[in-house]
Amino acid sequence: MGIALKLAVPVALVAFGAAAHVPALAAATPVAQPFRAALNQSPTYGVGRSPKPDELKAIDIEVTPDGKGLRHGSGTAAAGKDVYTRRCETCHGPTGKEGPQDVLAGGQGSLTTARPQKTVGSYWPYATTLWDYINRAMPFDHPSTLTVDEVYAATAYVLFLNGIVGERDVLDETTLPQIKMPNRNGFVSDPRPDVGAPAKKKHPSS
Repeated sequence: MGIALKLAVPVALVAFGAAAHVPALAAATPVAQPFRAALNQSPTYGVGRSPKPDELKAIDIEVTPDGKGLRHGSGTAAAGKDVYTRRCETCHGPTGKEGPQDVLAGGQGSLTTARPQKTVGSYWPYATTLWDYINRAMPFDHPSTLTVDEVYAATAYVLFLNGIVGERDVLDETTLPQIKMPNRNGFVSDPRPDVGAPAKKKHPSS
């Protein structure tokens, strides 16, 4: 996170201070030509630089639903109980149902009722993105302080509380993507044209 904060301003200044960094879309669209012309006339101040590959790697931590980006490591619910007790229980309760913060367990089958309960077990679509969320944002007061193995173990324990994995099932970069969450098929594709699948372009001759 420290690297991300340090790079954010310099990279932005480079992007807006040099015409070479204008996105391809901006360079190609007629509407953007005045913007590009303004950049060509804008002074540069010698501030900022392009990030180095190792700096980009340090902040490139996202994990996709198919598991791409998962770190090498492993954990079980048996090991995760200790992690959960020390780092998670204060906010989510001893069984994940008490709160005072988000309820993590239970609620399966409730989404179609008058009182739906969104938990990891009832709502969350991918076990891989649960790992990603815990890795990035938990514990709330000290995010990103868990080790990789602790993240796997905490993930396993939350899944165990929801009856999705066994207490000694080993979760790692290979087994975690294979878990099918109960509500995996409860989502639909986003129909908005700006975020959905790209429309196929017609051939000029058609």
